Amino acid sequence: PTHLTVVSKEFFSPTRLEFDSYSILEKFVLDLADPMVIPGVTLFFTYPWIHNIGHSLFDALYPAYAALIRFPPRHLRPFRLLCAIDNCEGCSQGDIFNRFAGLGIIKHYILNNMSIGSWFVFDELVMGSGMMCQRCTQPNLQLPGGVELDGSRLFRDRMYVQHGIIPPTRRRKHSAEGRNRQDVLRAYIIDNKRYTEPDRKEIDAAIYEINNYTIMHQNEGIIEISKLDGPLINVSYLYYNRIKPRERKSSRFNAPKIDARSPTHQLTENYFMTQLRLMRTMDIHVTGPGTGSMYQTFLPDGSVVVNVGGLEPLTPEDGNITYTTYMEQYMTSGAPYLKGLYYPINERPKGIKRETLVKLIREAAKLIMNGFSMPVNPIENLASDGKLFIEMCEKDKKFCELVTSRAPDTDFDCYDFWIDDIIHERGVWKEKQGVDDSIEILCPFNRTLLRELREQYGIHHYDVSVN
Repeated sequence: PTHLTVVSKEFFSPTRLEFDSYSILEKFVLDLADPMVIPGVTLFFTYPWIHNIGHSLFDALYPAYAALIRFPPRHLRPFRLLCAIDNCEGCSQGDIFNRFAGLGIIKHYILNNMSIGSWFVFDELVMGSGMMCQRCTQPNLQLPGGVELDGSRLFRDRMYVQHGIIPPTRRRKHSAEGRNRQDVLRAYIIDNKRYTEPDRKEIDAAIYEINNYTIMHQNEGIIEISKLDGPLINVSYLYYNRIKPRERKSSRFNAPKIDARSPTHQLTENYFMTQLRLMRTMDIHVTGPGTGSMYQTFLPDGSVVVNVGGLEPLTPEDGNITYTTYMEQYMTSGAPYLKGLYYPINERPKGIKRETLVKLIREAAKLIMNGFSMPVNPIENLASDGKLFIEMCEKDKKFCELVTSRAPDTDFDCYDFWIDDIIHERGVWKEKQGVDDSIEILCPFNRTLLRELREQYGIHHYDVSVN
């Protein structure tokens, strides 16, 4: 017998109807159901964090798109989105999703409501992104599919094209392609809530030092500039939420009754498009952890990401001791058209310092102008703790399986973590003494190996020297 799968109102609990022959199935479909056929490719994803742009892009849209990449050339053509997301009035992410897909969005709660007494058939439906989300930790600590599927580049390029913006300059072999020695490189330091007031003063001082040097030399000739210690750089401090779209004249056209959107909608720039236009011009992207670092995927080929890190908050159970966290470094290792640099891991607890930040930005500029090779080896784009994690995964297979496979019986806390949690034995990775003096371990791993690797990579554990 053949069968027909019917999606129920709960969406995730399909009803299965079985028929004794194709002729009976055909009669049911044509005479009884008489469905509306939704043409083309429809891509499904479910997603609970609609208010956060970082999660929206890389825990929802990207993993779904990575699934579609496996069915070429569908990922290069317009498609439709079927989204199991909450109703969110005023959320801009829906507009980003809509433009990225090209054929619009169907929201599951609307489909559920309209399916009562009606039938819908999808011409092609792609669903199930597996372990492709940005927080799905891989043994190689890369954004899933970013390298092996060329997912980062494909996602970036489609985002630009579908928003009507000319994509960044393409560089194929090295970062100096299409650049001149006298070019002034553009560096942007992205605002981050983790910066303290002393951090901000040091950042301001670094910006002043670099820009003042550029002003002194930018009008010199090519020969004089080539004799300088490094490339000229212009540094700006950027608040993403303060970037405003370009203003357009109001249109005299009104939306027809059958069209809910203005007829000028596709020709009107939104805030995300303005951000993309700015990202396209960046050479050096200086960022701390969190949402600000999620945009690095949209940088041009041959750019450098400087991750200045952040500090874990002080907690009594961890002895009120802080340490460095880079968080989303897998985004950098998963984008082989970028080069990653990191604030020194043992120095970051002392706060951001002007001289160190200046050194990092100038190092980034030299890397660009000296022409670092592409694609970049992913492991070279990781900080020392990221490299430690990879080696830990190679040598402790049970640990690696525990934290990367997301097996059904595994405690959620064992794979919902940041690398520094493990390396500094924090939270569920900390040895805890039970009531009978036994050692309680929720997420087991080879602690001896970890401590050996920590020493090998020169990572200070619980370094309280912040003077």
